[in-house]
Amino acid sequence: MKDLSNTQFFKVEPAPQIQAKDILEIVYSALREKGYNPVNQIVGYIMSGDPTYITSHNGARSLIMKVERDELVEEMLKEYIKNQGWK
Repeated sequence: MKDLSNTQFFKVEPAPQIQAKDILEIVYSALREKGYNPVNQIVGYIMSGDPTYITSHNGARSLIMKVERDELVEEMLKEYIKNQGWK
């Protein structure tokens, strides 16, 4: 029988956090693989919040729902600004 007078320690390692940029990349690829227009589908999702705009192929729908829509917009705007050379 175990000694119940001592406290055992349990440590859970946090799962690695996936970035919004990586999620967008995976979702974009999944949408293209399924023959959808990724820009239209991602915009539809961001504007409506309806996850059915995103295919479930390769777990894309589950992934995109892990990040807030405003974070997706922020990431896309950052990339746009960077690519325009405004910074």
